[in-house]
Amino acid sequence: MSWDFWKSASPLVRRIITIAIVFIFAVIITTVGTWAPIEEQEAKDIDNEMNQTVNSLKTNDALLQYIFGNNFMFTLIMFIPIIGVVFGAYVLYSTGAVIAAIAISNQIPPALSLIALFLTPIFWFEFAAYSTAMAESLWLTYRLWQRRGKHELVNACKFISVCAVVLLVAASIETIMIYSAP
Repeated sequence: MSWDFWKSASPLVRRIITIAIVFIFAVIITTVGTWAPIEEQEAKDIDNEMNQTVNSLKTNDALLQYIFGNNFMFTLIMFIPIIGVVFGAYVLYSTGAVIAAIAISNQIPPALSLIALFLTPIFWFEFAAYSTAMAESLWLTYRLWQRRGKHELVNACKFISVCAVVLLVAASIETIMIYSAP
């Protein structure tokens, strides 16, 4: 990509490109997380813990709130300049490791589990929100370095609102899918 293209691109196009690049980074980090070595017993423990948490939340009718709250909290941290991208990479790597643990516990190849996740709308919504937050973290960092952070905070607030709506939709779909599962 030529810098001339970048300089002549509209601010919206630059944002979209940044989010797309961060999205690819997010997928790569999550994929690397699925390759994390994990013992079968540890995988079973993680799977059991996840199942207990989900069952407890279902019993208390708090599944939607928990999924949304958990994802939104992580996303808000991902907006923080510099720290947000590092934190996001850690969360996404950990997500990949948990995907692998659940897959191994259920005797499914982790790569197959990850591919199956890519086929769900939940993946696209959540990763779009995470990518947007981490991209905005980069933009905030850049604008603060330029001493133009005030204007960028307005953009950050807009992106936070969009991410909240996207994550609420994702959490609703995930909740329906969990309740529908046998």
